[in-house]
Amino acid sequence: MAANELVAFRERWKQELKTRKEETGLVCVPSSSSSSSSRDYPEQKDVKKPCDTQKQDESSCTEDEGSVSGGRFAVEADQPQYVSIARSLLDGRTSPLLDRIQEERTRRKRQYDNMTNMCSVSLQQQQQQRQPQRKVKKEEELVDQLIQDLNEVNDIPFFDIELPYELALKIFQYLNCMELGRCAQVSRAWRVLAEDGVLWFRLCQREGYHQGASVSSSPCWKSTLRDCRNSARTVRSNWKNRVGSVSQLQFELGKILCDVSSCDNFVLAGYTSGDVRLWDTLHWDSTSSFLKTNSLSANTHPRPHVSHVQINSTVAAASYEDGCVDLWSTETGGEPIHHYQIPGRIQALGLSPDRPVLVSAAGSDVRLDSANDCGYWRTVCETQLPKTVESLTFVPNRADQSPLVVLAAGEDVYLLNPQEEQPRTLHSVYGHPVTCLDASNTLTAFGVKRTGWAMHDGGNKIHVYSLETGKPTVCVGSSPGDFTCVNLRDSPPHLLVCGNKDRRVRVFDLRSSSSLVSLYAHHLGVASVQADDWKIVSGGDEGLVCVWEMRMGTKLWEMHNRHRGVISHYDFSEDALSQDHILPICRSDYIDSSGYNYNINLAVPYDRLAGSHPPL
Repeated sequence: MAANELVAFRERWKQELKTRKEETGLVCVPSSSSSSSSRDYPEQKDVKKPCDTQKQDESSCTEDEGSVSGGRFAVEADQPQYVSIARSLLDGRTSPLLDRIQEERTRRKRQYDNMTNMCSVSLQQQQQQRQPQRKVKKEEELVDQLIQDLNEVNDIPFFDIELPYELALKIFQYLNCMELGRCAQVSRAWRVLAEDGVLWFRLCQREGYHQGASVSSSPCWKSTLRDCRNSARTVRSNWKNRVGSVSQLQFELGKILCDVSSCDNFVLAGYTSGDVRLWDTLHWDSTSSFLKTNSLSANTHPRPHVSHVQINSTVAAASYEDGCVDLWSTETGGEPIHHYQIPGRIQALGLSPDRPVLVSAAGSDVRLDSANDCGYWRTVCETQLPKTVESLTFVPNRADQSPLVVLAAGEDVYLLNPQEEQPRTLHSVYGHPVTCLDASNTLTAFGVKRTGWAMHDGGNKIHVYSLETGKPTVCVGSSPGDFTCVNLRDSPPHLLVCGNKDRRVRVFDLRSSSSLVSLYAHHLGVASVQADDWKIVSGGDEGLVCVWEMRMGTKLWEMHNRHRGVISHYDFSEDALSQDHILPICRSDYIDSSGYNYNINLAVPYDRLAGSHPPL
């Protein structure tokens, strides 16, 4: 509608110009004022045409250009401009108006040059004219400048968003980082939209960074995401090149280490002396490293051994051989904040990774304790299973829902929900005991040992069940050895990694029920395993920890803990390439007999072999 009015305004203006030229005979004036100007200065009618010696083709060319321009605007008025812009963008051109803008600039430049030449001649002829006539010319030049500005606004459209800002954000939230960067180059308005903090906050959450943060936690989420990506890239490079710092977490010499648990920067360990030690790897001078036991266990002689330890970001838990359970705060340490005792020896202990919820099993008795909003602990659920509980695990990522616990007791697998009266049975096959167990937020996986006639059906298997329906989804694996460990919680989506007594580490695709990777890892059997999107870390009964590249199936490096009871903490987040930051096990010069006797095989050794052995 605005384009049609502008075209009509131009046509009326041209008619006035043409009428005034015929009356006054002034060719140099590009645009005439209103009819009132003619009435104010009637003596201009007697002024003769000063530019008769000029070529007539210039004025005719100007009129032809004006008619062509008016026709072009009339054609474009029938079809909206945003339709042609959208079609050009769909064709893949990054700037669909470049040709059009260049053509318009060329036409204006030619028109301006002609106008300048004509006006210069006219000014020389009209130097003797009166002062009011100069004032009329100045007003006419200002009006012509106004028309030129209107032409620019109409011919070069702005890439502005006419939608509400919230609706535009709704559209932009489906774009990734690269697409947002391209949109930021379109216009200033799109740049403001593409750099909105809410969009980059969602991208940061989508990639797994700062899950517990809010939008106001960072002043610039775009820079935060860039820093997180650079840090992840540095850590991956350090993992592959074995660049990092190592720390020995040793409590007391001569004490035997019973169990270890870690979460984020916390490391918790329990010993045969009954002591429990907590390390904060970010603050080595923290006073919370010394955890006191309950008075009952402390006054018993000899003190009972620590059987299990568990830790999350807020609390740490430990169970003892006499059935006592202690809980500490990771912030304060010191005295236990909660304590109870169960008759008998505790077979399994679990701590929720998302909230302060603790489950313990002694024989067939299962107890679930939780802390309320005020920090007071209470028993939420107590139940008894038909058989002795051997292993259990929490279902992660249920911070806003009721906690779920998966328990394995002999040949049965149960799902415990505090809101239900009795645990729900997921799997039960007589004579096929469960050997390992793990769970993610939607699935649970456990290894089953087959005996007798069932061994003819492919050997031992890993069953995967859906926690929502309680039905089996897939069954993978076919091995004569027992599955000793399985990791589903930390594995990439649709992947499962497991270890077996047949010395192999396998990665299965749950969508196709096929084996993607099979590695000969440890000659005494696989004890633990974990994987992410590019690497696999496995531990064996012989004491070796191996790091594998998942895509190539090759071993990057391996290390051995030389001393029993010492916890080795490796930090690969440091961006350092000096010799001091290379792991000590990777800098062995084979002079030390203990290092040589372990016969360490390194893929890319940093060993200093020159002069290591004396000549014979």
